[in-house]
Amino acid sequence: MTVALMWEARAAEGRGADLLAWVREQPLAAEPLRRETFRAPRDRVLVVTWWDAPYDAPLPELPEPDPELVTRAVHRWRFEAVAED
Repeated sequence: MTVALMWEARAAEGRGADLLAWVREQPLAAEPLRRETFRAPRDRVLVVTWWDAPYDAPLPELPEPDPELVTRAVHRWRFEAVAED
């Protein structure tokens, strides 16, 4: 099964580049199948990692950034891949 973990944060005013740099520097305890980083308006940063694992497997996740770097707590979601019909 393929599981995707999504990590999304909104940077504090004017700190979008800092948050993006911070995210890129964060290692994971294991190597995912794939890791992609995105940015969006209002200084939002999204990281998606793909894992070959059961849905409820314990998987390494990115940590919370320092509070002064973000405007709110990180949002996290977990999804499983669905076979095409």
